[in-house]
Amino acid sequence: MKKIVVSTGAGISAESGLSTFRDSGGLWDKYPVMDVASLDGFMRNPALVHEFYNQRRREALKCQPNAGHLGLKELEQWFDVRVITQNVDNLHEKAGSTHVLHLHGELMKIRSMKREDRVYTLTPDNLETSVDTRDEYGDPVRPHIVFFQEAVPNFEKAVEWVREADIFVVIGTSLNVYPAASLLMYVRPGTPIYYIDPNPAKIPMGAENVTIIKKKAGEGVPELVELLRSQL
Repeated sequence: MKKIVVSTGAGISAESGLSTFRDSGGLWDKYPVMDVASLDGFMRNPALVHEFYNQRRREALKCQPNAGHLGLKELEQWFDVRVITQNVDNLHEKAGSTHVLHLHGELMKIRSMKREDRVYTLTPDNLETSVDTRDEYGDPVRPHIVFFQEAVPNFEKAVEWVREADIFVVIGTSLNVYPAASLLMYVRPGTPIYYIDPNPAKIPMGAENVTIIKKKAGEGVPELVELLRSQL
């Protein structure tokens, strides 16, 4: 079974109604990025950061997977599909994708500030955290999010997946967010690459064999599904 590795960005979630960060009118226009998504910001004003992610969770709870997410799940009928996402929402999981790797953390999880390996999943009726929230060991908690100024712990695993890919797909990303944007550089020479985005960015030097599908994920992924099925 061929292995498809997919890299997804904010564009795939935007179609489900989630606010994006970098687009005009996005979250960075409303909140100074270094206040709510950096390690310095969290240390300076943890209450603001907790409330920012409480709002994001409430928003995400209302959202459902779109045809882009569901199409990636459908591909699992014929391929070994691995999804590497820059998104912190759980829409890929809601769609049923089996293998999802989150580069920038997970919105619906928190972790101990004393032990990084103590990670907890929040539930719809227990979404909110504050500076006073404690885990079962009495430790303060923080969003399970990779802040600016922090390393991306899952990047090496993502590179492993990309190097094994028989087909590589990029969906809904500007190719400007690093290190995720550099994943293209780890694709084996000759591997087919598909890039789905209504406003595709310039393809980085060195990337080859790229097919651009200039559509939103909700239209582009179903088109890709049919294309790949026709090649079986």
